[in-house]
Formats: sequence, C-alpha cells, structure tokens
Amino acid sequence: MKSALKTIALAAAIGLAAISGAAAQQVRVGFAAEPYPPFTSPDASGNWEGWEVDFMKAICAEAKLDCVITPVAWDGIIPALTTNKIDMIIGSMSITPERQQTIDFSDKYYNSLPGVIGPKDVAFEPTPEGLNGKTVGVQVATIHQVYANKYFAPAGATIKEYQTQDEANNDLAAGRIDAVQADSVAMLEFLKSEQGAACCDMKGMVKDDPEVLGLGVGVGLRKGETELKDKINAAIKAIRENGTYEEFSKKYFDFDIYGG
Repeated sequence: MKSALKTIALAAAIGLAAISGAAAQQVRVGFAAEPYPPFTSPDASGNWEGWEVDFMKAICAEAKLDCVITPVAWDGIIPALTTNKIDMIIGSMSITPERQQTIDFSDKYYNSLPGVIGPKDVAFEPTPEGLNGKTVGVQVATIHQVYANKYFAPAGATIKEYQTQDEANNDLAAGRIDAVQADSVAMLEFLKSEQGAACCDMKGMVKDDPEVLGLGVGVGLRKGETELKDKINAAIKAIRENGTYEEFSKKYFDFDIYGG
C-alpha cells in the first residue's frame, strides 16, 4: 500500500512539473535580421550568437521565460513590437525620449557612445567641423541617423543612409563614403576584421547628447506590459548581482560594457 501511494505521489509530482514546464511564458524576442557583431550574428548553421544572445539567454533563464529569437528588419522592428509580431526587442536599442513615446523600455543593460571611423590615411575629427564636406554613412532608424542629421548635415556633411550596418561599412572600405558613425563597440569589432583593419581606424567618439543618443540600451517592450517589464528588470538586476553578466561579458570585452 505504501509502495502504491509513493508511486501515485511520484506520478503526481512528475505531472505537476510537466504542467509547470508547459506553462512557461513564451516570448518572441526581436533581433535585427542582419549581423551586428559582437552583439548578434548568425553562425554558419544560421544559429544566432553574440553578446546580446548570451544576455537574452541569461535573463530569460532568470525570469523563467521561454524565449524564441525572431529576426526582424531593423527599420520595422518597433512596428513589429507594437503590432504583436514580437514581444520584446533585444537589439542594442537606445532608450530615447522619441522612442519612449511609442514603446516602453526595461532598465539599462549596457551603454556605449557612438564612434566615427574613416580611412587610415585621412585625418579628421568626429565633429561637425571635422566632417564638413564629407559623406557620412549611417544605418536608418538609428540614433546615429538622428545625430548625424542634427549635427553633421547642417555643418556641411552629406548623410548617406543604409538599411544595414554592413552596407555602410562595405562602402567605407571601398572608398565610396568618407566616414561611418555607429556604436563604438560595433565599430571596434569591425576594425578587428580583415576588411576593417586594412582600410580604416577610429577617429573618436562623438559629443554626447542624451536627448538624441539616449540613456543606455534597454529591452524594448510594449506599453502597459508591466508584468513582463518587472520580470525583465528583476532578471537584469539578478544577473548583474550574481556574476552571470560579468562572466559571459568576459568572452567578448576587456572592459565594463555596462558603462556609467
């Protein structure tokens, strides 16, 4: 009899565990559908990897969410969120006042200033005066596009917009444009590549403007989804405190990507 009761109890426990596992909230995580190393990029098999993929896995495990990577074209990623095609954005999206009119954000999970790169044999400063008369490449629907149009275009630069960061980098390497503005971490990664090392170097960081550049990078969320936002914020705090964030970050950076 005791044996039978133990068997029934074990079966009930297994059943409850299965129900609990099945009840894990599935969340579709929007990434830009193009390489953006060291943050996100597909490997030879099409599997996504990079620092933000590791970050996503860490917070989803901490928050007990079943997260599914859902690649989306960058210039359509906010509409994909607001129309329920994805449930959150993890794609180096800066927290800006303009974006906060449409979507909500988690707490910051990293921060870095934009940098400007250009040909090694051409010296210039990453300032409106330094870029006067030059063609500057930026990716569409980014803070870099907004910044370049606010500061560099009025001072005499021509701003050329690209659908992907790779396209801008390739045009710079081919000599079709004079400079590229993008996240400094991503630019430093490009300069480590064979193509980037051969052509270009970092000219410096742009002057900070929190109104345009934001207050760090956060997870993009639909407005009103307080429960999911609370889970994500708690998970970010937990992985920062328990050492998980530092551990996976060391694979990619020799500095504190979290920033000030």
